[in-house]
Amino acid sequence: MGELFRSEEMTLAQLFLQSEAAYCCVSELGELGMVQFRDLNPDVNVFQRKFVNEVRRCEEMDRKLRFVEKEIKKANIPTVDTGENPEVPFPRDMIDLEATFEKLENELKEINTNQEALKKNFLELTELKHILRRTQQFFDEMEDPNLLEESSALMEGSEGAAGFVAGVISRERIPTFERMLWRVCRGNVFLRKAEIEDPLEDPTTGDQVHKSVFIIFFQGDQLKNRVKKICEGFRASLYPCPETPQERKEMLAGVNSRIDDLQMVLNQTEDHRQRVLQAASKTMRVWFIKVRKMKAIYHTLNLCNIDVTQKCLIAEVWCPVSDLDSIQFALRRGTERSGSTVPSILNRMQTKQTPPTFNKTNKFTSGFQNIVDAYGIGNYREINPAPYTIITFPFLFAVMFGDMGHGLLMTCAALYLVIRESRLLAQKSDNEMFNMVFAGRYIILLMGIFSVYTGIIYNDCFSKSLNMFGSGWSVRPMFGPKGANWTAQQLKGTVRLLWLEPQTFDPVMWSLQIWNVATNKLTFLNSFKMKMSVILGVIHMLFGVSLSLFNHLYFKKPLNIFLGFIPEIVFMSSLFGYLVLLVFYKWTAYDAYTSKDAPSLLIHFINMCLFNYNDPTNKPLYRGQMGIQVLLVLIALACVPCMLIVKTMVLRRQHLWKKHLGTQKFGGVRVGNGPTEDEAGIMDHDQLSQHSEEGDEFDFGDVAVHQAIHTIEYCLGCISNTASYLRLWALSLAHAQLSEVLWSMVMHLGLSSRSGGGFFGLSIIFSAFATLTVAILLVMEGLSAFLHALRLHWVEFQNKFYSGQGFKFVPFSFESILEGRFDE
Repeated sequence: MGELFRSEEMTLAQLFLQSEAAYCCVSELGELGMVQFRDLNPDVNVFQRKFVNEVRRCEEMDRKLRFVEKEIKKANIPTVDTGENPEVPFPRDMIDLEATFEKLENELKEINTNQEALKKNFLELTELKHILRRTQQFFDEMEDPNLLEESSALMEGSEGAAGFVAGVISRERIPTFERMLWRVCRGNVFLRKAEIEDPLEDPTTGDQVHKSVFIIFFQGDQLKNRVKKICEGFRASLYPCPETPQERKEMLAGVNSRIDDLQMVLNQTEDHRQRVLQAASKTMRVWFIKVRKMKAIYHTLNLCNIDVTQKCLIAEVWCPVSDLDSIQFALRRGTERSGSTVPSILNRMQTKQTPPTFNKTNKFTSGFQNIVDAYGIGNYREINPAPYTIITFPFLFAVMFGDMGHGLLMTCAALYLVIRESRLLAQKSDNEMFNMVFAGRYIILLMGIFSVYTGIIYNDCFSKSLNMFGSGWSVRPMFGPKGANWTAQQLKGTVRLLWLEPQTFDPVMWSLQIWNVATNKLTFLNSFKMKMSVILGVIHMLFGVSLSLFNHLYFKKPLNIFLGFIPEIVFMSSLFGYLVLLVFYKWTAYDAYTSKDAPSLLIHFINMCLFNYNDPTNKPLYRGQMGIQVLLVLIALACVPCMLIVKTMVLRRQHLWKKHLGTQKFGGVRVGNGPTEDEAGIMDHDQLSQHSEEGDEFDFGDVAVHQAIHTIEYCLGCISNTASYLRLWALSLAHAQLSEVLWSMVMHLGLSSRSGGGFFGLSIIFSAFATLTVAILLVMEGLSAFLHALRLHWVEFQNKFYSGQGFKFVPFSFESILEGRFDE
């Protein structure tokens, strides 16, 4: 049970693997996912390691598979995912896989090359068909006397035989092409053009391209050369076109016949390509898994050392102590699978190196652990804030978001994700926003449930109050006339028309029901929620400081307890703990009749810190208050030098003892009055971070500065952190008021309608109200409350006991490797 509240106990182990069994043993460890391999060859170049050729072969197979996958996606063929997790193929099977992938790649490349050539030929024939058709239309139109006269006038004065060229050009280049012809040929050519209605497919890219047919009439070889160069520059395709109508007709018939034959060949080629890709799509994921696993195994084997006999591989791994039996079993299974008769050996090692931090999680706790890890990975065996965050995070969120209706909507949304999680996981959505929400479904579920609870406390349901429990308060007229104006009611008698009179004991959630009918309810809620925020904040911070005690006890650091934890807890309790007690005392000492005479706690607290007790406007709360408050402030001030000076001097004294009067052992007998090795280990590694692993170095200046920064940060932080918890009050009131404004400005319009079409108007208004509620109050306000709760945990709570300066345990796991591959 102790492992739930701090990270797993880790150990450094040495593995001795026989060469013929190393591949299978690493494969089994990858399936288990409980060991983190260390690189024993940090100075060896990647290209000089033993299994670099095998890694290259796996990368080449992976490249071929990516090429095939790209072709499958281009053909819009779905990849079959059966959920199968195939075993890692043996090294001897790599040759068969390479041959299969090589054959598949060559076949696809050959099909693509042939298909591209056929499509290019088909495009040329199609363009020629359109040219022949349009050219005949051009010549028919040229028989028009007006066009004939125009073309004759353009080419008048040109020498040489008349001629023409016909071709196809991209439609967007026509205007520039026409201007260039006019300028270069000085208007001595005649251009006719027409658009091709259907887009043509580019054989290289497969894109649809819009083109136009053109025919250019000219006279003379000089103009002919100019026209051809311009066409070449604009990448226009020129085609031979007969001059007589009969020849054009015969050529068009031949082109149509060739197009029909080519279309049949293209269809057959495409069918064959589809069959090849569909067959590959069925096993594509299995192939990817096999290749990725093989590559990961050889990459891991490159981290190992090889003994001088070349028959044994030596590896070092970090692993949890609780999983040593599972690791041993995986090694035995790998040895049996390889057929080796020599067992693999696991040997635990003693080391001074800091182990990685590993916190076991499940689908429920992983979201909360990710919140903690986002702040920083905890130090090894440090108290883990995640178990406490499971309760405190959704609760503080709900204090800011408290509304029964909104909390119920959030709960239903999260409950849907939880109930259908297996189906949603199988769909594997690529929507990053949805995946983020889905990963935090249990966080959202708890936030919704807690919001329903705080909504009941606040008596808020879509900003409306519900009389669920009744109330012990009664309203009666005081000095106003009979039938006084109820809209001017003030529950504390400020207007003195109505009075709230306590009849019986009334819990907070019952009181808030009757207070919600008062016009001055905001004044009451301001005071109530502000005090509640301070109370929750001080309790939360005191709990965080208390957790640091368990760290000091576990790491056996009594100095940190007596000169760290105790002064910190006394300092905060003397000032802010006392403030919380004053709040409770004021609630119990004053009733509805005497509350208007109650003094201000804020002024009391300020006067307490300034030793000002001569303020006639602020009467004391109880007898002997001055003496108690002076004593508490002096105790708090006395804690500061304990943390600032005493601890630093004790650390220096311990170092001198260890250096000059240290322990010496002669024949196993301890001589000297210095601290023992256990006692010398009480120095905090955070405060002595400048020490070496052996602890031989000690810089008094650095330690003093570090301790001064820590003390000043803590003392000032107690003030700023307590004030920071007032965001609970501010966001709670903002959410309630925004919800009330949305109701009165939107929904109230539909409910106040008395006309015959009011139902249809109410339907439209309710749709707008529901949309704004989800978009603003649930999404935007929910995200705002989430971020503020996150800040309260990171800055105000975790910094009291959690350093977060460790490094994460990253085991060799096929599951995480494959998830990283298929999530891309």
